[in-house]
Amino acid sequence: MSRIEKYAAVGLSPTVWGVEERSEIRKNLEHIHENLSAATWLSGLDLPVKLAVIPEGALQGFTDEVFDMDHESYREEIAIGIPGEETDTLGEYAKEFDIYIVASAKEKAPEYDDRFYNTAFVIGPDGEVILKHRKNTPLLPVEHSVTPHDVWDDWTEREGDDLDAFFPVVDTDIGRIGISLAIEGAYPEYVRGLQLNGAEVVCRIACPEPLVANDAWEIQNRARALDNNVYVVAPNLGTYYLTQDAETPVDTFGGGSMVVDHKGRTISEHDYGAGSSYCAGVIDIEGLREFRTQSPLMNWVKDLRTELCQVIYDRELYPKNLWLDRTPMKHDEYDEEVIQPQIDEMVEADIFVPPYWEREDE
Repeated sequence: MSRIEKYAAVGLSPTVWGVEERSEIRKNLEHIHENLSAATWLSGLDLPVKLAVIPEGALQGFTDEVFDMDHESYREEIAIGIPGEETDTLGEYAKEFDIYIVASAKEKAPEYDDRFYNTAFVIGPDGEVILKHRKNTPLLPVEHSVTPHDVWDDWTEREGDDLDAFFPVVDTDIGRIGISLAIEGAYPEYVRGLQLNGAEVVCRIACPEPLVANDAWEIQNRARALDNNVYVVAPNLGTYYLTQDAETPVDTFGGGSMVVDHKGRTISEHDYGAGSSYCAGVIDIEGLREFRTQSPLMNWVKDLRTELCQVIYDRELYPKNLWLDRTPMKHDEYDEEVIQPQIDEMVEADIFVPPYWEREDE
Protein backbone atom coordinates (compact mmCIF):
# COMPACT_ATOMS: atom_id res chain seq x y z
CA MET A 1 0.00 0.00 0.00
CA SER A 2 1.49 3.35 -1.03
CA ARG A 3 1.46 5.92 1.74
CA ILE A 4 0.58 9.61 1.78
CA GLU A 5 2.80 11.49 4.22
CA LYS A 6 0.81 14.74 4.56
CA TYR A 7 -2.67 15.74 3.51
CA ALA A 8 -5.54 18.02 4.42
CA ALA A 9 -8.49 16.74 6.44
CA VAL A 10 -11.78 18.62 6.48
CA GLY A 11 -14.50 18.45 9.08
CA LEU A 12 -17.89 19.45 7.68
CA SER A 13 -20.49 21.40 9.66
CA PRO A 14 -23.58 20.94 7.51
CA THR A 15 -27.06 22.21 8.21
CA VAL A 16 -29.40 19.27 8.84
CA TRP A 17 -33.15 18.81 8.41
CA GLY A 18 -34.80 16.34 10.78
CA VAL A 19 -36.05 13.20 9.05
CA GLU A 20 -39.47 11.66 9.73
CA GLU A 21 -39.35 9.13 6.91
CA ARG A 22 -36.40 7.50 5.17
CA SER A 23 -36.89 9.24 1.81
CA GLU A 24 -36.21 12.61 3.44
CA ILE A 25 -32.55 11.69 3.96
CA ARG A 26 -32.01 12.64 0.31
CA LYS A 27 -32.26 16.37 1.13
CA ASN A 28 -29.48 16.11 3.70
CA LEU A 29 -27.28 14.09 1.34
CA GLU A 30 -27.65 16.69 -1.39
CA HIS A 31 -26.68 19.45 1.04
CA ILE A 32 -23.67 17.43 2.25
CA HIS A 33 -22.47 17.32 -1.36
CA GLU A 34 -22.63 21.12 -1.57
CA ASN A 35 -20.79 21.48 1.73
CA LEU A 36 -18.21 18.89 0.66
CA SER A 37 -17.62 20.58 -2.70
CA ALA A 38 -16.75 23.90 -1.06
CA ALA A 39 -14.63 22.36 1.69
CA THR A 40 -12.50 20.16 -0.58
CA TRP A 41 -12.01 22.82 -3.23
CA LEU A 42 -10.86 25.62 -0.94
CA SER A 43 -8.98 23.49 1.58
CA GLY A 44 -7.26 21.67 -1.27
CA LEU A 45 -5.43 24.88 -2.12
CA ASP A 46 -3.10 24.04 0.81
CA LEU A 47 -2.61 20.28 0.45
CA PRO A 48 -4.83 17.75 -1.32
CA VAL A 49 -7.86 16.84 0.79
CA LYS A 50 -7.84 13.11 1.47
CA LEU A 51 -10.22 12.83 4.45
CA ALA A 52 -13.65 14.38 4.99
CA VAL A 53 -15.43 13.85 8.29
CA ILE A 54 -19.19 14.34 8.54
CA PRO A 55 -20.68 14.81 12.03
CA GLU A 56 -23.23 12.55 13.69
CA GLY A 57 -26.83 13.30 12.77
CA ALA A 58 -26.04 14.83 9.39
CA LEU A 59 -28.06 12.22 7.51
CA GLN A 60 -31.14 11.73 9.68
CA GLY A 61 -31.12 14.41 12.35
CA PHE A 62 -32.21 13.36 15.83
CA THR A 63 -35.89 12.53 15.37
CA ASP A 64 -35.80 9.49 17.64
CA GLU A 65 -34.41 11.57 20.48
CA VAL A 66 -36.35 14.81 20.05
CA PHE A 67 -39.74 13.12 19.70
CA ASP A 68 -38.97 10.25 22.12
CA MET A 69 -39.91 7.80 19.37
CA ASP A 70 -40.69 4.16 19.88
CA HIS A 71 -37.54 2.20 19.05
CA GLU A 72 -39.19 -0.29 16.68
CA SER A 73 -41.09 2.45 14.84
CA TYR A 74 -37.90 4.38 14.20
CA ARG A 75 -36.21 1.26 12.89
CA GLU A 76 -39.00 0.65 10.41
CA GLU A 77 -39.49 4.23 9.26
CA ILE A 78 -36.09 5.95 9.36
CA ALA A 79 -33.13 3.63 10.10
CA ILE A 80 -31.09 2.50 7.09
CA GLY A 81 -28.95 -0.40 5.96
CA ILE A 82 -25.17 -0.03 5.90
CA PRO A 83 -24.14 -0.52 3.18
CA GLY A 84 -27.24 0.67 1.39
CA GLU A 85 -28.65 3.38 -0.84
CA GLU A 86 -27.43 6.23 1.38
CA THR A 87 -23.88 4.95 1.76
CA ASP A 88 -23.81 4.27 -1.99
CA THR A 89 -24.49 7.99 -2.50
CA LEU A 90 -21.69 8.93 -0.12
CA GLY A 91 -19.53 6.42 -1.96
CA GLU A 92 -20.14 8.33 -5.17
CA TYR A 93 -18.98 11.49 -3.39
CA ALA A 94 -15.85 9.68 -2.19
CA LYS A 95 -15.03 8.64 -5.75
CA GLU A 96 -15.80 12.09 -7.14
CA PHE A 97 -13.43 13.86 -4.75
CA ASP A 98 -10.94 10.97 -4.34
CA ILE A 99 -11.22 11.01 -0.55
CA TYR A 100 -12.04 8.90 2.46
CA ILE A 101 -15.36 9.83 4.05
CA VAL A 102 -16.30 9.27 7.68
CA ALA A 103 -19.99 9.55 8.56
CA SER A 104 -22.68 7.91 10.67
CA ALA A 105 -26.35 6.91 10.64
CA LYS A 106 -28.93 5.04 12.67
CA GLU A 107 -28.59 1.55 11.18
CA LYS A 108 -31.03 -1.34 11.19
CA ALA A 109 -29.26 -4.00 13.27
CA PRO A 110 -28.84 -6.76 10.67
CA GLU A 111 -28.95 -9.55 13.27
CA TYR A 112 -32.25 -8.38 14.83
CA ASP A 113 -35.70 -7.68 13.42
CA ASP A 114 -36.55 -4.93 15.91
CA ARG A 115 -33.32 -3.08 16.90
CA PHE A 116 -31.15 -0.33 15.47
CA TYR A 117 -27.58 0.79 16.16
CA ASN A 118 -25.96 4.21 15.94
CA THR A 119 -23.24 3.28 13.46
CA ALA A 120 -20.25 5.23 12.21
CA PHE A 121 -18.44 4.11 9.09
CA VAL A 122 -15.53 4.83 6.78
CA ILE A 123 -15.92 4.84 3.00
CA GLY A 124 -12.81 4.54 0.85
CA PRO A 125 -12.02 6.45 -2.36
CA ASP A 126 -13.37 3.47 -4.30
CA GLY A 127 -16.79 4.10 -2.78
CA GLU A 128 -16.89 1.00 -0.58
CA VAL A 129 -17.61 0.85 3.18
CA ILE A 130 -14.34 -0.34 4.75
CA LEU A 131 -15.13 0.02 8.47
CA LYS A 132 -18.20 0.06 10.71
CA HIS A 133 -18.18 1.13 14.35
CA ARG A 134 -21.28 0.77 16.54
CA LYS A 135 -21.54 3.51 19.15
CA ASN A 136 -20.57 2.20 22.58
CA THR A 137 -22.13 4.94 24.70
CA PRO A 138 -25.27 6.89 23.77
CA LEU A 139 -26.04 10.33 25.17
CA LEU A 140 -28.21 8.85 27.92
CA PRO A 141 -31.11 8.98 28.55
CA VAL A 142 -31.82 10.78 25.29
CA GLU A 143 -30.82 8.30 22.59
CA HIS A 144 -32.83 5.24 21.70
CA SER A 145 -30.18 3.21 19.85
CA VAL A 146 -28.76 -0.12 21.02
CA THR A 147 -25.05 -0.52 21.78
CA PRO A 148 -22.92 -3.68 21.79
CA HIS A 149 -22.87 -3.54 25.60
CA ASP A 150 -26.68 -3.52 25.66
CA VAL A 151 -26.72 -6.91 23.90
CA TRP A 152 -23.43 -8.11 25.38
CA ASP A 153 -24.05 -11.86 25.38
CA ASP A 154 -25.14 -11.91 21.74
CA TRP A 155 -22.46 -9.46 20.63
CA THR A 156 -19.49 -11.21 22.23
CA GLU A 157 -20.65 -14.62 21.00
CA ARG A 158 -20.85 -13.30 17.46
CA GLU A 159 -18.06 -10.67 17.32
CA GLY A 160 -15.76 -11.63 20.22
CA ASP A 161 -14.63 -9.43 23.09
CA ASP A 162 -11.31 -8.08 21.83
CA LEU A 163 -10.40 -4.56 20.70
CA ASP A 164 -11.64 -5.17 17.17
CA ALA A 165 -15.09 -6.00 18.50
CA PHE A 166 -15.57 -2.63 20.22
CA PHE A 167 -12.85 -0.26 18.94
CA PRO A 168 -12.29 -1.12 15.26
CA VAL A 169 -9.58 0.65 13.27
CA VAL A 170 -8.94 0.56 9.54
CA ASP A 171 -5.45 0.77 8.04
CA THR A 172 -5.37 3.05 4.96
CA ASP A 173 -2.83 4.87 2.84
CA ILE A 174 -3.55 8.07 4.85
CA GLY A 175 -3.07 6.41 8.24
CA ARG A 176 -4.99 4.20 10.62
CA ILE A 177 -8.46 5.63 11.20
CA GLY A 178 -10.76 5.07 14.18
CA ILE A 179 -14.04 6.74 15.13
CA SER A 180 -15.30 8.21 18.39
CA LEU A 181 -19.01 8.89 18.07
CA ALA A 182 -19.91 12.10 19.91
CA ILE A 183 -20.20 11.41 23.66
CA GLU A 184 -17.80 8.45 23.36
CA GLY A 185 -15.07 11.09 23.35
CA ALA A 186 -16.07 12.08 26.88
CA TYR A 187 -14.73 8.75 28.14
CA PRO A 188 -10.91 8.53 28.07
CA GLU A 189 -11.01 4.73 27.95
CA TYR A 190 -12.88 4.60 24.65
CA VAL A 191 -10.34 6.66 22.72
CA ARG A 192 -7.56 4.74 24.46
CA GLY A 193 -9.17 1.57 23.11
CA LEU A 194 -8.83 2.94 19.59
CA GLN A 195 -5.22 3.98 20.19
CA LEU A 196 -4.26 0.57 21.57
CA ASN A 197 -5.80 -0.93 18.44
CA GLY A 198 -3.45 1.17 16.34
CA ALA A 199 -5.45 4.35 15.60
CA GLU A 200 -3.50 7.37 14.41
CA VAL A 201 -6.40 9.59 13.32
CA VAL A 202 -9.51 9.59 15.52
CA CYS A 203 -12.64 11.16 14.08
CA ARG A 204 -14.87 12.47 16.87
CA ILE A 205 -18.11 13.41 15.23
CA ALA A 206 -20.29 16.06 16.91
CA CYS A 207 -21.53 16.95 20.39
CA PRO A 208 -24.48 19.14 21.44
CA GLU A 209 -24.66 22.16 23.67
CA PRO A 210 -23.91 22.91 26.44
CA LEU A 211 -20.71 20.89 25.98
CA VAL A 212 -19.29 23.38 23.48
CA ALA A 213 -20.06 26.61 25.32
CA ASN A 214 -18.73 25.26 28.62
CA ASP A 215 -15.47 24.14 26.92
CA ALA A 216 -15.97 20.42 27.64
CA TRP A 217 -15.83 19.63 23.91
CA GLU A 218 -12.49 21.38 23.37
CA ILE A 219 -10.95 20.08 26.60
CA GLN A 220 -11.93 16.51 25.78
CA ASN A 221 -10.74 16.68 22.16
CA ARG A 222 -7.37 18.10 23.10
CA ALA A 223 -6.93 15.76 26.05
CA ARG A 224 -7.82 12.66 24.00
CA ALA A 225 -5.31 13.74 21.34
CA LEU A 226 -2.53 14.44 23.85
CA ASP A 227 -3.13 11.38 26.03
CA ASN A 228 -3.03 9.03 23.05
CA ASN A 229 -0.76 10.87 20.61
CA VAL A 230 -3.41 10.81 17.90
CA TYR A 231 -4.80 13.41 15.55
CA VAL A 232 -8.42 14.24 16.41
CA VAL A 233 -10.66 15.52 13.63
CA ALA A 234 -13.77 16.79 15.42
CA PRO A 235 -16.45 18.47 13.31
CA ASN A 236 -19.71 19.65 14.83
CA LEU A 237 -23.06 20.12 13.09
CA GLY A 238 -24.37 23.37 11.70
CA THR A 239 -27.88 24.56 12.44
CA TYR A 240 -30.69 22.06 12.87
CA TYR A 241 -34.17 22.28 11.41
CA LEU A 242 -36.41 20.09 13.55
CA THR A 243 -38.40 18.91 10.53
CA GLN A 244 -38.16 19.24 6.76
CA ASP A 245 -40.59 22.17 6.64
CA ALA A 246 -39.52 23.98 9.83
CA GLU A 247 -39.03 27.68 9.14
CA THR A 248 -36.48 28.53 11.83
CA PRO A 249 -33.37 26.47 12.60
CA VAL A 250 -31.81 26.06 16.02
CA ASP A 251 -28.07 26.24 16.68
CA THR A 252 -28.28 23.12 18.84
CA PHE A 253 -24.60 22.26 18.62
CA GLY A 254 -22.77 25.56 18.95
CA GLY A 255 -19.98 25.10 16.42
CA GLY A 256 -16.48 24.47 17.75
CA SER A 257 -15.31 22.23 14.89
CA MET A 258 -11.59 21.57 15.24
CA VAL A 259 -8.57 19.56 14.22
CA VAL A 260 -6.08 18.73 16.99
CA ASP A 261 -2.60 17.29 16.49
CA HIS A 262 -0.92 14.44 18.36
CA LYS A 263 0.52 16.81 20.98
CA GLY A 264 -2.90 18.21 21.87
CA ARG A 265 -2.45 21.45 19.93
CA THR A 266 -5.42 22.90 18.08
CA ILE A 267 -4.28 23.41 14.49
CA SER A 268 -7.66 24.42 13.07
CA GLU A 269 -10.85 25.64 14.72
CA HIS A 270 -14.16 27.08 13.58
CA ASP A 271 -16.41 28.66 16.21
CA TYR A 272 -19.23 29.32 13.76
CA GLY A 273 -22.32 27.30 14.64
CA ALA A 274 -25.12 28.81 12.56
CA GLY A 275 -25.64 27.82 8.93
CA SER A 276 -23.12 25.45 7.31
CA SER A 277 -19.34 25.62 7.45
CA TYR A 278 -16.21 23.49 7.80
CA CYS A 279 -12.72 23.47 9.22
CA ALA A 280 -9.54 22.02 7.75
CA GLY A 281 -6.12 21.04 9.01
CA VAL A 282 -2.97 19.28 7.82
CA ILE A 283 -2.42 15.70 9.00
CA ASP A 284 1.26 14.75 9.11
CA ILE A 285 1.10 10.98 9.55
CA GLU A 286 4.82 10.37 9.20
CA GLY A 287 5.52 13.12 11.74
CA LEU A 288 3.18 11.39 14.18
CA ARG A 289 4.92 8.06 13.59
CA GLU A 290 8.34 9.60 14.10
CA PHE A 291 7.17 11.19 17.36
CA ARG A 292 5.66 7.95 18.67
CA THR A 293 8.78 5.91 17.98
CA GLN A 294 11.44 8.51 18.84
CA SER A 295 10.13 10.58 21.77
CA PRO A 296 10.95 9.34 25.28
CA LEU A 297 8.63 11.96 26.80
CA MET A 298 4.95 12.67 26.11
CA ASN A 299 4.71 9.28 24.40
CA TRP A 300 2.49 8.17 27.24
CA VAL A 301 1.07 4.83 26.24
CA LYS A 302 4.41 3.00 26.11
CA ASP A 303 4.67 3.51 29.88
CA LEU A 304 1.14 2.42 30.75
CA ARG A 305 1.15 0.06 33.75
CA THR A 306 -1.90 -1.94 32.83
CA GLU A 307 -2.01 -3.94 36.05
CA LEU A 308 -2.83 -0.74 37.94
CA CYS A 309 -5.67 0.01 35.54
CA GLN A 310 -7.17 -3.42 36.08
CA VAL A 311 -7.63 -2.61 39.77
CA ILE A 312 -9.75 0.41 38.83
CA TYR A 313 -12.11 -1.64 36.71
CA ASP A 314 -12.56 -4.68 38.93
CA ARG A 315 -16.32 -4.14 39.30
CA GLU A 316 -19.37 -3.86 37.08
CA LEU A 317 -21.03 -0.44 36.95
CA TYR A 318 -23.45 0.16 34.10
CA PRO A 319 -25.58 -2.98 33.56
CA LYS A 320 -24.83 -5.00 30.42
CA ASN A 321 -27.48 -6.82 28.35
CA LEU A 322 -29.97 -4.04 29.08
CA TRP A 323 -31.73 -4.44 25.72
CA LEU A 324 -31.01 -8.11 25.09
CA ASP A 325 -34.60 -9.17 25.77
CA ARG A 326 -36.45 -5.91 25.15
CA THR A 327 -36.17 -2.75 23.05
CA PRO A 328 -34.97 0.56 24.59
CA MET A 329 -37.28 2.51 26.90
CA LYS A 330 -38.80 5.97 26.54
CA HIS A 331 -37.05 8.88 28.28
CA ASP A 332 -39.00 8.99 31.57
CA GLU A 333 -38.95 5.24 31.99
CA TYR A 334 -35.20 5.09 31.42
CA ASP A 335 -34.57 7.84 33.94
CA GLU A 336 -36.58 6.01 36.59
CA GLU A 337 -35.43 2.44 35.92
CA VAL A 338 -31.78 2.94 34.94
CA ILE A 339 -30.26 6.34 35.74
CA GLN A 340 -31.51 6.78 39.30
CA PRO A 341 -30.72 3.18 40.35
CA GLN A 342 -27.20 3.64 38.93
CA ILE A 343 -26.68 6.78 41.02
CA ASP A 344 -28.06 5.00 44.08
CA GLU A 345 -25.58 2.16 43.54
CA MET A 346 -22.67 4.62 43.35
CA VAL A 347 -23.78 6.15 46.64
CA GLU A 348 -24.20 2.71 48.22
CA ALA A 349 -20.69 1.73 47.12
CA ASP A 350 -19.34 4.95 48.75
CA ILE A 351 -18.08 6.26 45.40
CA PHE A 352 -20.51 9.20 45.39
CA VAL A 353 -21.44 11.23 48.48
CA PRO A 354 -24.94 12.74 48.40
CA PRO A 355 -25.43 16.44 49.30
CA TYR A 356 -25.95 17.32 52.95
CA TRP A 357 -29.72 17.78 52.71
CA GLU A 358 -30.11 14.19 51.53
CA ARG A 359 -27.80 12.95 54.27
CA GLU A 360 -29.79 14.81 56.91
CA ASP A 361 -32.96 13.08 55.76
CA GLU A 362 -31.55 9.65 56.56
